[in-house]
Amino acid sequence: MQVAMMVDDIETACANWTRTTGIGPFLHVPHVVLEEFSYRGEASSGLDFSVAIAQSGGMQIELVQQHSDGPSAYRDTIAKGEGGFHHLAIYTDDYDATYSRYVDEGFVAAVDGTFGGYRFSYIDTSAAIGCMVELIEANPLQTDFFERIAAAA
Repeated sequence: MQVAMMVDDIETACANWTRTTGIGPFLHVPHVVLEEFSYRGEASSGLDFSVAIAQSGGMQIELVQQHSDGPSAYRDTIAKGEGGFHHLAIYTDDYDATYSRYVDEGFVAAVDGTFGGYRFSYIDTSAAIGCMVELIEANPLQTDFFERIAAAA
């Protein structure tokens, strides 16, 4: 349901995407700070990033800029100052079963966390498919946000 790109300057990237592809508008959520999350099984904190999301047909385009310098699923595959394709997102009503399927296949979570009381994770599938897979637990707040993004398009 979503493809995500890491960018070094989110405002410039939004303008470039809209000018180049006609996709937009991007809904920008600046400086999301995860105070508590698990990074590769270890407690971590202080991940600061911004996202901008637009809809193109049935697909979301997400742009992500990490502001903090600590390790993260983002920096695992895209170095600071660089950009590129990072992950596919799966929005799931059965988070536990979807998560377990990846773990049972031998993949590990680069990040596990909650946002707004709902779970998400970045499963490191990069060796198998060249990118991470983000799992997002379906919830009313996220559904409403995604519907606003689609309506704006």
